[in-house]
Amino acid sequence: MPPSVDSAPVPPRGQRVRETITQLRQRILAGEWPVGSRIPTEPRLVEELGVGRNTVREAVRALAHAGVLECRQGSGTYVVSTDELAPVVARRLTDDRMAEVIEVRRAFEVEAARLAARRRTPEDLAALDGALAAREAAWRGGRVAEFVEADAALHTTVVAAAHNSMLAELYASIGAAMRSTVTQAMGDALTPERHVDHARLVAAIRAGDPELAAREAGAFLEPAPGA
Repeated sequence: MPPSVDSAPVPPRGQRVRETITQLRQRILAGEWPVGSRIPTEPRLVEELGVGRNTVREAVRALAHAGVLECRQGSGTYVVSTDELAPVVARRLTDDRMAEVIEVRRAFEVEAARLAARRRTPEDLAALDGALAAREAAWRGGRVAEFVEADAALHTTVVAAAHNSMLAELYASIGAAMRSTVTQAMGDALTPERHVDHARLVAAIRAGDPELAAREAGAFLEPAPGA
């Protein structure tokens, strides 16, 4: 019997795998499966995605190799990152490379501040005010880990205000490295001499002054004399 004219051609296997990888990645990025959560079982994914078991298996294996998923024997497959660059950066992060991390941070953050001063919206300014207030509250609380997270959130908010999606993605990839540099700088306690005021950076962005915003952002990460 000749095939029906309504039959849809079956895509090649490689294409099906690529499409499945894209679907899995999109669901992770959308927050359906947050970092730390377990993704559905293989039979469930086969049912939901409408592809074969081998296709699902290859797609999961590819994302595990990229550092987005982690397969734990006897437990399941978990989301360990939303960013394929982050595990690569983490593997390269060692104590003797902290100076390089700071240089990369400076390159990203100076340009982000410059762009944010030009492009910030009222919503961005409200978010910056909230992030700055949270950072100061965390400092007053005296807990290093909370302050590091609040500081990272403020810098991430500045990058978001730049409205450059590629810059935001690249900056997210150094998130763990960025936190490590701040943790190292703070030491075991939040002492007064380690406090760095970020209010002037936010003010420069609010004023729409790109060069002042860039200078303020760069000042936090100036290399030590002789470095």
